[in-house]
Amino acid sequence: MIKLIAIDMDGTLLNGKKHIDKAQKEAIHEAIEAGIKIVLCTGRPLYGILPFYEELGLSELDSEGYVILNNGCSIHKTKDWELIDQVNFTSDDIDYLYKFSEGYDINFTLVNDYYYFNIDDRKPTDELITDAGFVFSDITNISLKEAKNGKHKIIKIMFLGNPNIMADFQKENENILKDKYSSVLSQPYIYEILPKGNNKGTGLKKLAKKLGIKQEEIMAIGDGNNDIEMFEYAHYSVAMENGTKPARKAAKYQTDSNENNGVAKAIRKYALNNSN
Repeated sequence: MIKLIAIDMDGTLLNGKKHIDKAQKEAIHEAIEAGIKIVLCTGRPLYGILPFYEELGLSELDSEGYVILNNGCSIHKTKDWELIDQVNFTSDDIDYLYKFSEGYDINFTLVNDYYYFNIDDRKPTDELITDAGFVFSDITNISLKEAKNGKHKIIKIMFLGNPNIMADFQKENENILKDKYSSVLSQPYIYEILPKGNNKGTGLKKLAKKLGIKQEEIMAIGDGNNDIEMFEYAHYSVAMENGTKPARKAAKYQTDSNENNGVAKAIRKYALNNSN
């Protein structure tokens, strides 16, 4: 019996216009009414999920709710948005990773739950501006010195730029970066760096342990490369039809696309045993 469903947002719960379709909301409500805990599990920071969480009505439906954010690097209790688990980068990490951005026309961006920090007044790329808008975050310019002084608790680091440039960046640097960090090309224009050993799968495992929910009682729905570890942990893993090839290969099951209520169909088929 499924007791928890972890749902990715972009490309999964959200359609291409970054909206939640009515059928998706209805299926989520049906799952909660059946006693299943719904957990948004996303690469977005806190500000990037708040409007959608309220739109779903989850605060009213589940007074003991949780969300997994920043690709598993932070977990919040939704009753008062208390932070119950988080991993951060050190000043040495920031200094080391900054050097990888030199020589590329890309942004080196640090993320906490509220801001996108653009380092050293580099002109924001179109990709940075777009992504910050998607997650309702302000772009704040700070110096590398300030970034390293410990004032800001940095959860995630991103390299953002034109997809062609990011493909070259990944090819040239991934092997080195993966030795010290967890990393993923989460979007064609974003290469994300997380503290070593952290991902959506580890975040989901931590939360499941806290809630006393077994691995075989968990379902995960997603579309991207950053969902693969979540798929590997959850007993029921469902990839969207629009998902990346590696994500679809990693999942046990496949559902319809994010434009055709794939989340709703997966919930009803695998969690509620209702294919209608």
